[in-house]
Amino acid sequence: MRKLVVFLMIFLAAGCGKAKEKKDRVSIKQFKNGHYQLLVNKEPYVIKGVCYSPVPIGKSHLFNFICDPAKPWIVDGKLMRDMGVNTVRLYMPGDELAFCKSMIEELYTMYGIRTILGHSLGFWDYPPANYADEDFREEITKNVMEVVAYFKDTPGLLMWNLGNENNYSFDGRLNPWSCDEIDAMQNFNDKREARARIYYSFVNSLAKKIKKIDPAHPVALGNGETVGLKSAALYCPDLDVIGAIVYRGKVFGSFFKEVKRKFDKPVVLTEFGCDAYNMVKQEEDQNNQAKFLKSQWLDIQKNMANGDGEGNCLGGAIFEWTDEWWKTSDSDRDSWSRHDTFAGWGMGAYAFDAKAGKNMNEEWFGLVGLSAELENGINERTPRKAYYVLRRLWNEQYKDNTSSKLKVKSKK
Repeated sequence: MRKLVVFLMIFLAAGCGKAKEKKDRVSIKQFKNGHYQLLVNKEPYVIKGVCYSPVPIGKSHLFNFICDPAKPWIVDGKLMRDMGVNTVRLYMPGDELAFCKSMIEELYTMYGIRTILGHSLGFWDYPPANYADEDFREEITKNVMEVVAYFKDTPGLLMWNLGNENNYSFDGRLNPWSCDEIDAMQNFNDKREARARIYYSFVNSLAKKIKKIDPAHPVALGNGETVGLKSAALYCPDLDVIGAIVYRGKVFGSFFKEVKRKFDKPVVLTEFGCDAYNMVKQEEDQNNQAKFLKSQWLDIQKNMANGDGEGNCLGGAIFEWTDEWWKTSDSDRDSWSRHDTFAGWGMGAYAFDAKAGKNMNEEWFGLVGLSAELENGINERTPRKAYYVLRRLWNEQYKDNTSSKLKVKSKK
């Protein structure tokens, strides 16, 4: 009898162990009407996300927040969960993979927040990327596969995102790259198409390799807008998702229709948003930020499966979680501790301050503002009005919370 009890205990323990080892599987379902839906373990999953790069005041983009001993994601994760955020977008895993893995696991196990893990494919590094160079492609491929092998079984991983606006190099103006074949071409459009062919073919080769290592997570193309998507459709057939960075004002206009026409794949908005500074009034403007973000999310929702739109949207990640005080002048150390109001570029669709010409304030996109005061080793967080408006949209608990109707007085 004792032997039987021992056997049963061992058997049950083994069974429990297997249950714990069960891995998530993320997949995409296409309905008969052509609409797409993201599934996590066969359950529908809408990406209610934020771009996450919590650089503290006084530091630049070179600061490795993933290794920050203060672990800002512990505080941020609770705020995110309360808001209804279920996903963060990480642009890169950094060099310390073990620290990144720990962060992803903690966000998931503590708060249920999953991660879209990106890789820029060397586009923003030095020396500059050259996708026509075989040695460069081999180096990037090796790095990407190491990352995939390391993270593929990490609890909370949602999908891979390859690139970050790399397609803006096709016209040779942003981070230009070339080769003898392209240089010999006389026609500008031929050069652009050659770069698209070379780059998207490379990304497709990465996607195929990733799927052999990790068939449980989709692979997204990190594209800027819809630029080059017709070429991507030709050379990137093995991609699962289009990850697009889109800033078009209150709504996204023909964006979802354009995606469907050019490259019929499901799409995640890996960046969208509105800054919280009014260049015309020269003051903080939380009300317009909240108004625009609410309108943008409702447009995303409209274009999800079985909505009134194109049915090809899986959700999106708002740019961004916290303000970035370093961004106006990355080379000026003194400016990293100053919340600058310089606007780096203009977008007329953000009508509330479009008259200023350049009206997009890179240091003011946060859903959460920062204070120079420290709490638990990190800058104090102050959620803006948009946080509460999105919380009402994303979280059943707050559907009737009147705080989302709060009028916020602008600060100069």
